[in-house]
Amino acid sequence: MTSTRWKPARVRLLVALIAVCVPLAMSTPATAAPGTPPSGPAVAEPGASGSTPPDARGLGVEEQRLAKAAPQEILRRSGFDAAVGEFTQALNGVREYGDAARLGERSGERLWRRAVDRAQGRGPAGGDLSRDDDRPLYWARLAMTKSLREWAPSFDLPESRRSALIARLERSSRGQTSIGLPAGRHVRRIVVTGFDPFRLDADIRRSNPSGAAALALDGTTILTASGPARIETAVFPVRWADFAQGTVERTLLPYFRSGPRQVDLFTTVSQGRIGRFDVERFNGAWRGGSTDNANLSRTETVPIPAGVPTIHPQPQWTLTSLPYGKIVAAGTGPFPVYDNTSVTEIPAGATEPVDRADGPTRGSAARAGGGGDYLSNEIAYRATLLRDALRLRMPGGHLHTPVLEFGPGNTDPTTGVITDPDFVRNRLAITEQVREVLRVAAGTLG
Repeated sequence: MTSTRWKPARVRLLVALIAVCVPLAMSTPATAAPGTPPSGPAVAEPGASGSTPPDARGLGVEEQRLAKAAPQEILRRSGFDAAVGEFTQALNGVREYGDAARLGERSGERLWRRAVDRAQGRGPAGGDLSRDDDRPLYWARLAMTKSLREWAPSFDLPESRRSALIARLERSSRGQTSIGLPAGRHVRRIVVTGFDPFRLDADIRRSNPSGAAALALDGTTILTASGPARIETAVFPVRWADFAQGTVERTLLPYFRSGPRQVDLFTTVSQGRIGRFDVERFNGAWRGGSTDNANLSRTETVPIPAGVPTIHPQPQWTLTSLPYGKIVAAGTGPFPVYDNTSVTEIPAGATEPVDRADGPTRGSAARAGGGGDYLSNEIAYRATLLRDALRLRMPGGHLHTPVLEFGPGNTDPTTGVITDPDFVRNRLAITEQVREVLRVAAGTLG
């Protein structure tokens, strides 16, 4: 999920780490750098919604897209329209807020499990749409939050409590509340994150291979050179507000903390460039302003929510600790894998941004990491900053997948169909190569 400011990557030697890293120190969160636009509230109570305010009909921007033909076809051809109908019927029978909260959480967990089971070949397919498709989960979730927004219960329901119900369903239907890492030394523990489809106003048919990989890998065990490794996954929204409110840290922190189920390796994953994988070496503390799925834009220093471990002063750059050299050399699948060291920075003492192929220089201000200045860069920055704040020595970083493309003759969204053999074949190939990258990375664990 790169920004429109992407630069070609080149493999270069890493500059000395001391020259680019700020010394670690536990602290309260840092504020934005002087001169950056205010970010607004960075913290919300758990359960607050990070979506845009609803329109006059009570629907958010993402929910409004449901009326288009492609989302309805995706729901119908996967059988996920039935799950939406069951939820709406059950909701209309609710008479107390507590029951609504429990219904939302349980229904979200069931929706996530249904999507995972479908992707992994368990249970009925529900239709002729490819089982590996991530889009039924996305559109069914939105149809369920639409039902919550339009719901007129028999009891008083302030908008703040309605938003809390929506957020409860959102989190549980993304796998964020059901990460089940095993305890013990007999197995390695891996957390992988993906994203929703995005840029849907340009092509409503889009899928996100990182989300498809998350569904295919959740709860699976892979055999590595270091022994078995269990993978648990979650997906995240493509929305600036949710990230500012701490959705990434809230999800990952329980598994980053010391304990019998502490993660051994993590990888955030998103869709990146055409025809290639990239292990992003550097992550920047900058939001570049591209619009998100709610059609909102943010241009500012990445805001860190209060109450989570962080570093003071807030570093401009974080580094991958994934074994990028071994991953690049391993031959994990049909797509080439690159060690991407490119960044955009404002050098110390300068005022204009410059592109660099070999990483940031001492004292520079971030304007784009290797993964750009959008939410893929930001999730990598947040996850690795949390790793550093907790002084963890685990491998972790960001993996960009190839762009998932429709087949020849099906590239025009105004005339094309929602799926084709090339589209499915490419998505399956990307998912399998993500699995192999994880196998290589986990195989380096001592």
